[in-house]
This record gives sequence, structure tokens and C-alpha cells, in this order.
Amino acid sequence: MTDAFIYDAVRSPRGKGRPDGALHELTSVALSAKILDAVRVRNGLEGHAVEDVIWGNVTQVGEQGGCLARSAVLASGLDQSIPGLAINRFCASGMEAVNLAANQIKGGAGQAYIAGGVEMMGRVAMGSDGAAIAVDPGLAMKTYFVPQGISADIIATEYGFTRDMADALAVESQRRAAAAWADNRFAKSVVAIKDQNGLTILDRDEYMRPGTDMATLAALKPAFKDMGETMPGFDKIALMKYPHLERINHIHHAGNSSGIVDGAAAVLIGNAEFGVAHGLKPRARIRATAKIGTDPTIMLTGPVPVTEKILRDAGMAIGDIDLFEVNEAFASVVLRFQQAFDVDPARVNVNGGSIAMGHPLGATGAIIIGSLLDELERTGKSVGLATLCIASGMGAATIIERL
Repeated sequence: MTDAFIYDAVRSPRGKGRPDGALHELTSVALSAKILDAVRVRNGLEGHAVEDVIWGNVTQVGEQGGCLARSAVLASGLDQSIPGLAINRFCASGMEAVNLAANQIKGGAGQAYIAGGVEMMGRVAMGSDGAAIAVDPGLAMKTYFVPQGISADIIATEYGFTRDMADALAVESQRRAAAAWADNRFAKSVVAIKDQNGLTILDRDEYMRPGTDMATLAALKPAFKDMGETMPGFDKIALMKYPHLERINHIHHAGNSSGIVDGAAAVLIGNAEFGVAHGLKPRARIRATAKIGTDPTIMLTGPVPVTEKILRDAGMAIGDIDLFEVNEAFASVVLRFQQAFDVDPARVNVNGGSIAMGHPLGATGAIIIGSLLDELERTGKSVGLATLCIASGMGAATIIERL
């Protein structure tokens, strides 16, 4: 089977996902086009240089509707002979785009792809596209549907994570992100976003709160307690599914959950022949990819079974992995991953995560793959694993090997 290599990884800075956010003036198509153009220019891609652009975005409605991938290609400087495929695997959409592209290459379907994703959460509200699992009464009852925040609190209750544990992880995420930016660790991947006049709109992640400490977070009220305990009473639904729990311990709030932001990211993936033809040197090999379905109520535990699956499929053990990127959708997701594999926290999300810098849904999977690659190169380490929890109960993972 043909090897799939990563030749480049590019992302925008993450802007606050609200009307006063720095990227708010840009549409999803416009931001996507800027990232595609950055890949094109950095790597000298002319004509039909890649087989396809596979682009993830979660809320596929309004200006993020249609085939956003094709729209982004046409808005960019890429050749119009390059098609586009829009995909949605919720929070793993950007990673699934990369994995799909890698597996296409491994199977001989083209020499190269650009894969990644976008989400403009300040312009297209999360959930505005509807979701059958939430709005179809029959399916919601069958699956014991609860919102993700309740699911995160169920994880905390089930596995014994306290508010202090979650807050401490959040404080550390902020500290690591601030240190990474101070040390210029994202310089290889982050491209400044400029307006039509060439003026910089944003050149660094905007959402971070580096002054966050335990006292600051202690003052925040649990975000999901009211929806859990009052109408419509999601705690009761959860306890019907998990009767061994006496109650749901609500520990999550805005400070230890991922931030709502705008952003886009892309990964250039190709076979060896592509690199030779374009004079490009591969930075990493994609060793394995995996996805799995999990319990749809607790929903966010996917990183554990999908990691078990990808390691099993690749013939590897957890000790073979040098660094981990586990998306910080909620603090309990990362705490559960570290608990399940007894992983040293110093090897997980070395430069902070989505709690500090934000989680632009469709882009995050590609962002964390790029961040993982950058850190492997910076430290001289060899193998990294990136993984995300996914809405409706799924998990996705990618293992890369630095070259």
C-alpha cells in the first residue's frame, strides 16, 4: 500500500466567535479560501496539483451550507479543475477530512489532497442546522439524548473527577498556551489573516485568558446545572440510563470547557511521487487512522475506545506514542483519557488546547494534527497520536510519525 505523507499544515489564528471577534467580518468561504491560498503559495501548487479538497464543517446551513469545499476552491486561487468535498463528522470533521484523504492516497486514488476544515461560530450558530437526535422525539427517547455539557458532567460523575481537577486542567491549558505563544511555537503553522487592503486582521489566537487561576474559575457557576435539574430535566434522563449514579455532579463551566471561536486549518497530504514532482520534502507519515461509535448519551468518551482501536490496528502500544493531542472539548474528556491509559499529563496537549485557545468545530481536527506535528519537530520526538470526542457518541484518531 502507498504511504501517505504530510507535506504542510497551516491554520488561521482562532478569533473569538462573537460579533466583536477579530475574524467576524469574514465568511466561512472567505477564511477557507485564505487558508487554501496559504497552502497553494507555500508549496507552489499550480494547475491540477491535488486530486481534491476535502473540507469539514459542522453547521452546514446558510453561508456554511451547500458544498462549502467547492465554494472555497472557487473563492481561492486554486485551479477550478480541483473539486471539493464537504464532510461532517461533528467535532472530528477536520480530522476525518485528513484521514479520508490519507486513505484515498494509500488506496491509489490520486497523488495529493488538501484536507481540513472551517467553522465560523460567531456567524453561524452551533446547532442552527438542527439535529435529528435532538429534535426527533422517537430518536431522542431511544438514545436517552442529553446535551454535550450534561454528557461531560456524566463523565465526571462516573469516573470521579472533581471540580478542582477540571479547573486545574483548565488553568494548565491556559498556562501552556501562553507559554507556547511566548516561545513562538506556532509560527510554522499559523498564518496571519489580512483584509483586502493587506492589513492584518488577526495574527495570534484571540480567545486566550492567560491570567486565569483557580480562584478565578472557582467564582464561575456550573454551566449545565440548571438545564440538568430543571425543565426539561436532563439529569433525570441521564439517571434513567445510568441508575447506578445517585446524581449528576455538575463541574463544567465556561472556564473549563472549550471556547466558541472562528478558525480554519488545512493539511497538505500526498504520496512520495507528489513530493518529488513538486520539490517538496515530507514532514511526517500518517501511520494509522481510526473511527468508532460509542454510547450516545455519555457521548464524549470516544477518545478512549478509538485509541484502543487504532493502536490495535497499527500493532502498537500506548507506550509507543511520544506525544498526544486530545481535544479539550471539556476538561473531563482529557481527564478520562489520562486516567484510562495512565498517561503522563506532561505528554498530553503540551502547548495547551481548546479550553485556552478555542474549538472551531470543523477545523479543530486538522488544527491538532498540525500542532502535534509542530511539537514532534520542535522536540525531536517521533510518534504522536491525535484524537477527539464526537457528538452523538463517536471517536476519531490519527497516528503520525515525524520524518
